[in-house]
Amino acid sequence: MTENEPATIGDLPTPALVIDRPTFNANRAAMDALLPGDKLRPHVKAFKTTALAQLLADDGHRGFCCATPREVEGMVAAGLGDDLLLANESLDVARLGALADRANITVAVDSEATLDAAIAGRVRSVLVDVNVGLPRCGIDPADAGRLADRARGAGLEVRGVMGYEGHLMMVRDPKEKADKVGASMELLLRASADVGGDIVSGGGTGTCLTNTWCTEIQAGSYTLMDTDYGKLDLPFELALNVVATVISVNTKGWIIADAGIKSMAMDHGNPTWEHGDVFFLSDEHITLSPTNINEWKVGDRVRLQPAHVDPTIAKHEQMWLVDGDSVVDRWAVDLRHW
Repeated sequence: MTENEPATIGDLPTPALVIDRPTFNANRAAMDALLPGDKLRPHVKAFKTTALAQLLADDGHRGFCCATPREVEGMVAAGLGDDLLLANESLDVARLGALADRANITVAVDSEATLDAAIAGRVRSVLVDVNVGLPRCGIDPADAGRLADRARGAGLEVRGVMGYEGHLMMVRDPKEKADKVGASMELLLRASADVGGDIVSGGGTGTCLTNTWCTEIQAGSYTLMDTDYGKLDLPFELALNVVATVISVNTKGWIIADAGIKSMAMDHGNPTWEHGDVFFLSDEHITLSPTNINEWKVGDRVRLQPAHVDPTIAKHEQMWLVDGDSVVDRWAVDLRHW
């Protein structure tokens, strides 16, 4: 922090993405106890900043998941390229093959076309992505071995398999979750037997307590959390807030602050506000119904808790690390875009 940087939350330009440092550090410690070292492959798509990723690497998590080629490139540029997995199909992987001498990069493949792109792009290693129930990417488990054989025949290292049980992240009943995650992982382990390799990669923040089948868990949201994951019984607390400034007060019972859908993702619903109800959001505004309208005036700050961490962060250029009301650091959201 330089002397010209904001010193307190009240000094921040709004809307501002704010991270509570004590809560963030507690989340790190809780995950380190649960999944130490290479049992966790943190997913940078959740937080999109190499500053945070470096702290996780310092904790012993040297392998990372990425969702976009841009995230992989940014991690390599930051010196965090020991073991990067593009856990998503892409035909735009030649840019990653060009980094093969600087970093250890693996890409997910689930078809002839994505494997052809990896071969042509001079990618050196792959995981076979297996569909385990989420209607998204992934090859049929019965066909995974064939794709792996073709990859090896083309000279690529096949490190193992991955499968994302994303459709089960928000199952709340522990027994139901365990049964359904187990059924998904049975498909993945069946494919793993045909594919070979040392890695069985999957999971996420929502199943990190349940998924004991994978050799590594791809969790990232646990670092900062959101109100959606906050509904689950997880050992992590919400560290992420969007701070906004009250710009209008209406005596009929509502206040307006300068944070709208351009600063918060809405795909998982409205943000939460501890001092009242969220009425609605528009482009640059949020309308709030406070418990006591007389307590609020223009210029006050409000802290909003987003429902979905990943796309909320992607809307911002920077995030501010705070301890109480004091601003202690600024992190660039340097893994944005594609």
